[in-house]
Amino acid sequence: MGLLNWFFSLLFGSPRRAASPPTAMSQTSGARSSAQTHGRVRLKKDRPRQWSNRFRSTRVVVPKKPYPFARKSITGRGYLDMSTDGDDQALIAAGLPVFHHPQELADWLRLPLKELAWLTNHFRHGRPIDPQRAHYHFRWIEKRRGGWRLIESPKRLLKALQSRILDEILSRIATHSAVHGFVLGRSILTNAEPHVGQCVVVKLDLESFYPSIRLARIARLFRGLGYSREAAIWLGRLVTSRLPLNQPFPTGKSGTSSLTLWPYFPAHLPQGAPTSPALSNLVLSRLDARLAGLARKFGATYTRYADDLTFSGPERFAASLAVFIPLAKQIIRREGLRVNRGKTRVLRQAGRQIVTGVVVNERPNIDRRAYDTLKAILTNCHRHGPTSQNRDNHPQFALHLRGRIGHVSLLNPARGAKLLAIFEQIDWER
Repeated sequence: MGLLNWFFSLLFGSPRRAASPPTAMSQTSGARSSAQTHGRVRLKKDRPRQWSNRFRSTRVVVPKKPYPFARKSITGRGYLDMSTDGDDQALIAAGLPVFHHPQELADWLRLPLKELAWLTNHFRHGRPIDPQRAHYHFRWIEKRRGGWRLIESPKRLLKALQSRILDEILSRIATHSAVHGFVLGRSILTNAEPHVGQCVVVKLDLESFYPSIRLARIARLFRGLGYSREAAIWLGRLVTSRLPLNQPFPTGKSGTSSLTLWPYFPAHLPQGAPTSPALSNLVLSRLDARLAGLARKFGATYTRYADDLTFSGPERFAASLAVFIPLAKQIIRREGLRVNRGKTRVLRQAGRQIVTGVVVNERPNIDRRAYDTLKAILTNCHRHGPTSQNRDNHPQFALHLRGRIGHVSLLNPARGAKLLAIFEQIDWER
């Protein structure tokens, strides 16, 4: 048998054993032994994710069109019925509305079916012809450190539909306990409190956060809730955006290239839609679970506020950062996201430890420099008028300053009261 096996391996290659996905413990122990032996971490190459059969659809070919906008089969003989693979019992148990195909979705939204198809760009192959005919207002914002961010604000009708999806579907699904951004009852303060008084704080930032979450992941999320493939695709199209191919390049100091627009051409989560924060939290639930589990293995704490990932822990955690950070980045890559290398920070207790704008060295507090800057702006508004201080041309400058004062009051009520006293002396007619 040995000679026969050798002969087959010579002809067809050695058989490979099926490998199970590594757990957080196995990743940790393997990385530690490698670090001790060679002084650096050797990680296995990333493999494509294997999704369970739960997210695969049952495509039934029927001779007649089962519902409007049903797709033809690949052979052209009959139509695909993708409305029968949902889980109505799971939807009812979660208190979610039940629908299976576009007509039932339109009825639930109290909208004519053709108008629903128009809103999802069904007649234009899923993409608006030009910015004027799109269902979003596009606005480029230049980042402080260079580069551009696209704000995509849905127009009135689409925004109303997205708000209903948020209220009656997404808000009824629980988010991971480590998530603090855009969750009722949580804030930047609750995100920072778990990291108070820690020996070391590690901050990672996700690059191109919203554009990285594509339509396929959104549809897979709705499929996981119990919706049929057809309903999940139409729901996904309602909450995603695609940039028109003739979208003008932004102009500014940062410069532009085709790489600036490229992340926004596929269907993605738009920054500016009411559904995007909740969808991003739900889509990244597996990432949060994996990173929280990895942090526990190292005796650390993990929280996430939108695209800001924060880890903190005692001296034992600080001594293992050479192993921990590569493992965390590998998990992020395997979840289809990228880390912004320029924003990775390791903050020791000897310096200022700031988490989502909150100083956490000893207790949650406002950054002294941020407080002094805001106080100077308010004082100059009182002395020289608010117009002289509105350098960024905020359309509602008073509300902008009032919001910043509220942020200070949340962290330090005494300092917030001082700023509010100056604010109330400003003459806004000057």
